[in-house]
This record gives sequence, C-alpha cells and structure tokens, in this order.
Amino acid sequence: MPHRPIEELLPKADWSVYKLVRMASNRALELSEGKRAMVKGVDADKLTTLAIEEIAQGMVLSKESSERISKEQVSSAQSNSDKE
Repeated sequence: MPHRPIEELLPKADWSVYKLVRMASNRALELSEGKRAMVKGVDADKLTTLAIEEIAQGMVLSKESSERISKEQVSSAQSNSDKE
C-alpha cells in the first residue's frame, strides 16, 4: 500500500499533526483490541497503516470535528422543525 502524504491527511485533523497522531494511534489501538476495519479491500500489514487509510477516507474524525458536526446537525434539525 502506498504511503499517504501528510498534506492529504492534515485537513482531516484540523491541520494539527498532534491530532492526526492521536487519531491514528487511538484507532490503531481499537483495531488491535478487535474492532472491525471500516475500509474494505485494503492490504495493510500494520494496524497504523489501516488507521491512516480510514482517516484519509473520512471514516475516522477528530473529537472536535465530530462534536462540530453533531452541533450542526442539531441546529439544522431545530431550524427545520421551526419552519413547520
């Protein structure tokens, strides 16, 4: 599997190398504990490579990103219910 350039991965971690490393290490730990991979057909010898591929495909989000998305969904749902 070819390596992903860091420039491609940083936007997924809000441009923070620290967040990117934490995301990849946390996901690799989950995979080592038996959680299923979210990507299919990826030939990865190491769990960190698989975790990075999941991040690149947008399947793993930073905590801040997921909280922001949740807040946007709630406010969107509230504005839609206000229109009715």
